[in-house]
Amino acid sequence: MGRTKALIEVDGAPMAALVAAALRGSGCVTVLAYGGDPDELAPLGLPVVPDRYPGSGPLGGVLGVLEMFDEQDAVVTGVFVVACDLPALTGADLRGLVSASRDHPAVDVVVARTTSIEPTCAIWTMSAIEPIRQLFDHGERALHAVIARLESIEVDVRGAALRNINTPDELDRYS
Repeated sequence: MGRTKALIEVDGAPMAALVAAALRGSGCVTVLAYGGDPDELAPLGLPVVPDRYPGSGPLGGVLGVLEMFDEQDAVVTGVFVVACDLPALTGADLRGLVSASRDHPAVDVVVARTTSIEPTCAIWTMSAIEPIRQLFDHGERALHAVIARLESIEVDVRGAALRNINTPDELDRYS
């Protein structure tokens, strides 16, 4: 896109701010940005945590976030990890995942789906750290491949909510 995707405005707000609002609307207490330049992302008003595994894609992000909360010894059972480029997502869209996570605490990941899963919109349990780390250490980088090897539940989410924006044409079509 030629610029920081998180800061691209949709409907007058940065995409990452819209996703953060959706997470808060689903009941998330702590919302942060993972990776990126803290000075550049300051307009989001979110804490920015450095990427532990730069260049390793979304799986490195999931693992890094889980490890961060694990090291804090926080009373956290799961972590919602959502890509910054899902600007139509709402708290209502995410509440089904939260409910499924509460109803099925033994699963490793609760993932959003339309006609297929959207691995960048999922709740990952802290118990999944070790299997994720093992797969990561053996070279796996694809979220969908990791989800396929873990105990997971898929939760239907409306298609428009999971329409991500990766190109200028997709941004133009979104408007």
